[in-house]
Amino acid sequence: MESSIRASDAHKLRSTRGLWRTALARLQRDHVTLGAISVLLIMVALAVAADVLSVNLFHYRETQQDLLDSYTPPTLSTPAFWLGSDNLGRSEIVRLLYGARVSLAVGSGAALINLTIGLALGLLAGYSRGWADDLVQFVVNTLLSVPTIPLLLIVSVLFAPGPVALVVILGLVRWPNATLFARGQTLSLGEREFIIAGRAAGASTLRIVLKHVLPNVLPFMIVLTAIDVGTLILVESALSYLGLGIAPPTPSWGNMLTTATQDLSRGPWLVWAPGGAIFLTVLCLYLVGDGLRDALDPRLSRSA
Repeated sequence: MESSIRASDAHKLRSTRGLWRTALARLQRDHVTLGAISVLLIMVALAVAADVLSVNLFHYRETQQDLLDSYTPPTLSTPAFWLGSDNLGRSEIVRLLYGARVSLAVGSGAALINLTIGLALGLLAGYSRGWADDLVQFVVNTLLSVPTIPLLLIVSVLFAPGPVALVVILGLVRWPNATLFARGQTLSLGEREFIIAGRAAGASTLRIVLKHVLPNVLPFMIVLTAIDVGTLILVESALSYLGLGIAPPTPSWGNMLTTATQDLSRGPWLVWAPGGAIFLTVLCLYLVGDGLRDALDPRLSRSA
């Protein structure tokens, strides 16, 4: 019996490694996904290096104001004003870099919380079934019956969240969809031969879930998380645009758009940078998610 468990684990390990090798080979041929990943990596690198760039290249801080330079149009003569300045004379390009740090961190952090909660509860409900499944389903259906945006608006008005609090709130509100997806994948795996063989061999529930179910569910959850990051960035931008997300003077792409629309007649260029950054980031995240789905889905056949 013990030898059969070891043989099953070895076969499962080879299958998991083969899945990732096949996915990597498919991604290497998918130039659209590779291009989207490259753009996202450049954005992350620029956001991380915002402090260095603001001091050494632009010589302008994100909160630095100069009313004499207010509504300066984009110009190549001064690096700090490559994208112009806002109503307070603040550098648009510097604030864009710091806004990228905030928006990307909020989207990624909330998606990670979403993934953790959704994966844990989905595995519990899908494998245990019974009363645990009924309880999780009741909580999920209750939360899904409440409209997300109005709920977030109420929470934002009551608590006036900062970046960290907003990450936690978005992660705690949006996990039901991830839970339903993980539960469905777990239910479909529950009657597979290797799961039945593990039960017959006397393997514990924890061992079966961690060694057999989780490696099969996790790749698809990663795809869902990549798409969810883009959705969460849009949600954060919408809340900040309405004045209920990240509050100034901390820059985010959403509250930069709020300032831009208020002064659209005097500084129309203020809309281009944050709007283009949101569009490009969400587009790349969706392309990456779609590419990962194609690469990790064993049901899709690709020509060599």
